[in-house]
Amino acid sequence: MTQQHADNYGQTPSQIVGPYFAYSLAAAQYGYSLAHDFGQVFDAVVALDAARGERIRIEGRVLDGEGTPIPDALVEISQPDGTGSYPQSPEDAQARGFRAFGRSGTGTDAQRRFHFLTVKPGAEEPGHAPHINAIVTMRGLLLHVFTRIYFDDETEANAADPVLAAVPAERRSTLIARRSERGGEVVYRFDIHMQGPQETVFFDL
Repeated sequence: MTQQHADNYGQTPSQIVGPYFAYSLAAAQYGYSLAHDFGQVFDAVVALDAARGERIRIEGRVLDGEGTPIPDALVEISQPDGTGSYPQSPEDAQARGFRAFGRSGTGTDAQRRFHFLTVKPGAEEPGHAPHINAIVTMRGLLLHVFTRIYFDDETEANAADPVLAAVPAERRSTLIARRSERGGEVVYRFDIHMQGPQETVFFDL
């Protein structure tokens, strides 16, 4: 195909970055009726009523280097339940009422927040602090980035965690979610800074 013909057809998704991720991967949130492997629940609902652990809400924004919220980012999380264990099969996930995985885009909230309804995880192994694994995909990224969400009310466990210990002390706060209560709901706030002086720590996996 000549360049002239290519220009006539315009760019294809493989030639540009985003904002397709959230529309296709968090379909229910954006109003698309695609099949879902955990019933027709919202992508951000990680835990149902039967899930073991303290019920929490995690919310935050994905911010660029100037602190501006990014409207077309997608955040994915994976985590164990309150006992520190993952479901071992789709049937186990259904029985537990716990998916261990969720997706949330930033494009449908007026404040450009992502959010997850889940349970506070237990520690996966001795000596490690409770945490949630997170992946961010957004415009301008050719590869997604990996980070972790720790909890500010787990001071003793955080101090002993080997992964946090490997992070420079002055940057560990970028991995800590802040607890509050709102309308009887426990809310952990966790903003993800993609660049700038408060850039979140990302891991090379």
